[in-house]
Amino acid sequence: MEKSVTPLPSHADNMSIALVSSSFSPLVLLDDDLTIIAASSSFCDAFGVERAGVAGRRFSDIGNGEWNVPQLNSLLKATIAGNASIDVYEMDLVRSGKDTLRLLINAHTLDYFEAEHIRVVLAITDVTSQRLAEKIKDDLIREKQLLLHEIQHRVANSLQIIASVLLQSARKVQSSETRDHLRDAHNRVMSIAMLQKHLATTSVENVALASYFRDLCMSIGASMIGDPQRLSIATTVDNSIVDPDTSVSLGLIVTELVINALKHAFPGRTQTGTILVDYKTVGAGWALTVTDDGVGMPKDEQDRKPGLGTGIVEALAAQLQAHVVVTDQGPGTKVTIARI
Repeated sequence: MEKSVTPLPSHADNMSIALVSSSFSPLVLLDDDLTIIAASSSFCDAFGVERAGVAGRRFSDIGNGEWNVPQLNSLLKATIAGNASIDVYEMDLVRSGKDTLRLLINAHTLDYFEAEHIRVVLAITDVTSQRLAEKIKDDLIREKQLLLHEIQHRVANSLQIIASVLLQSARKVQSSETRDHLRDAHNRVMSIAMLQKHLATTSVENVALASYFRDLCMSIGASMIGDPQRLSIATTVDNSIVDPDTSVSLGLIVTELVINALKHAFPGRTQTGTILVDYKTVGAGWALTVTDDGVGMPKDEQDRKPGLGTGIVEALAAQLQAHVVVTDQGPGTKVTIARI
């Protein structure tokens, strides 16, 4: 009777064993029945597996059974059968008496011609610390978002209180000039409150100007126009999206120009007319125009003395690296803020 002889490892197997055993990364070489052919020292050290006798054991039996994970075993069998490959499989390694580890598993069959049996290389990466850092970061972001929401709520309440005080003061004063100044201040505070409310509900990454300008103009109209059938504010805005800082500056510019048009183009706000806010992207730049069909610019140069609103618009335009052009439409006035 002939004696059975255990086949010697092939040259390819010897090379694979040498590469896996000497790897600085946690690697395991498995045969087609998920028996360990070789495991790197880094794998044994990282996961508390005894180096001696690890070869020849089934992968699911090493340690205290923590590697006996049904889903992982199913994926490995599917890989051996050629039905799947594990590019990224994330799992928890639950160990008795030790911290649970979060692992990324990668498994692929080795392709070489002289191999008589299928070989699978299993690479394991411990991402526990990364996932913990991500969780801490996410928790901090959520905490900051809650804090920001609370601050925004308090700011909105404070603006409403300030606006109410200004309006009450305007009703009590005897001087018509002082009353007009207080009402202007009230309108500006209400517009800023609307701006703040819109930004509070907008993504921190970008602001869609179409809805932003529409809501802003509706707020100004509601607080300053007594008869919407006679005076109206319209917007024509493309699908431009800007960052929050730019949106704040543009919103303040629109607020100042619309308020200025209501005050000067339609004195007393008893006329019939329209204020149009238009914004469009022009190449790499943009153009914002506010046009009215009111009384037009004063004929006397002395009456064209710039006021507070003009100074605010020019300062904001400079921040945006844009220029301001005022045109007498005859009748009406057109103000263009452009960065082209």
